[in-house]
Amino acid sequence: MNSKIDKNTLSIIVVDKLSKTVSSKNNPLTILSSVSFRIKHAESVAIMGTSGSGKSTLLSLLAGLDVASSGFIEILGQSMGELDEDGRAALRNQVIGFVFQSFQLLPNLNALENVMLPLELAGDKNARQLASDLLDRVGLSARLTHIPSQLSGGEQQRVALARAFVTQPKILFADEPTGNLDSTTGDNIIDLLFELNKEKQTTLVLVTHDLRLAERCERIIELKAGCIV
Repeated sequence: MNSKIDKNTLSIIVVDKLSKTVSSKNNPLTILSSVSFRIKHAESVAIMGTSGSGKSTLLSLLAGLDVASSGFIEILGQSMGELDEDGRAALRNQVIGFVFQSFQLLPNLNALENVMLPLELAGDKNARQLASDLLDRVGLSARLTHIPSQLSGGEQQRVALARAFVTQPKILFADEPTGNLDSTTGDNIIDLLFELNKEKQTTLVLVTHDLRLAERCERIIELKAGCIV
């Protein structure tokens, strides 16, 4: 019997009957209702839906930033429901990268220091060289010592991409990664995102309202009123 397993057939993310309900003044508010899907290694998946459909809540649950009311999430074989807050944080640090619409760069650190930070927190002694190499990869080798306020929006988002990929995460979550950028700059960031996705074989899960961006993914998961349609 062949004992080799094709990693491309394995689900790196498993979601089963996931629900999220929050308290409100009148009645409990259901944000997600019995959502189920699987995502394979190195797959690119877009999560779409109108405002209030539950997209960002779903991303927060997948990343372990929030806790589900019911249902099941498994990341790389680890049940998120079995982990406490520290355990979820450790899993994020080990296998997950983030790209946010608002960049989330530390304003007092320059581009190089922002990208070095997650490596330094992990105790990587090669942090400076790895960060410098990746900033060069995203076209910012001449901007290493610039702080975020000295960078354009597109440059800041490229720093954020470099920071997200520098730890070589197995999964990258992106929440409206081009939402604060003009169309030309946004297109450049999209190109770079998918280049890195392919080059690093990182599983890409992104929330977007941009159909052009979503259609570049291998699959689209559409939410409506907290349910998959």
